[in-house]
Amino acid sequence: MSRTGSCLCGAVNFKINKDITETGACHCGMCRKWSGGVFLGVEVPGDQIEIEGRKNLSSYGSSPWAERVFCRTCGSSLWYRVTAPGPHHNAHHIGFGTFDTQDGVALTGEIFIDRKPGGYSFANETQKMTEAEVMALFGGAGG
Repeated sequence: MSRTGSCLCGAVNFKINKDITETGACHCGMCRKWSGGVFLGVEVPGDQIEIEGRKNLSSYGSSPWAERVFCRTCGSSLWYRVTAPGPHHNAHHIGFGTFDTQDGVALTGEIFIDRKPGGYSFANETQKMTEAEVMALFGGAGG
């Protein structure tokens, strides 16, 4: 089943050609600043997303291994994309809130759990990874 989504103003639209059943949360400082809170994202290989309105996209190289992409018209945070070589290259971590519907998608994981502020937590059990575990996975700099 494909899913669709967009930025707030509709200048950027996307279609994901993959069944989406899980989302994850990132608690790193960059994601919290970029999203205004915890970032809920869905990992999608670059070849599984169709994007309309590319001329309305802008990006920011936020780390040696990723860029943050947003709508240059309304400023909506859309996704971060892994730019580093390796098995995750060109993976898009699309903001869950940008989807047109969130039905049938479960929160299953949290990363940078050791950076999570104490003021909130999720009720369901999730797989959790620390900053060191995530950095080992990506082989790079911190978030």
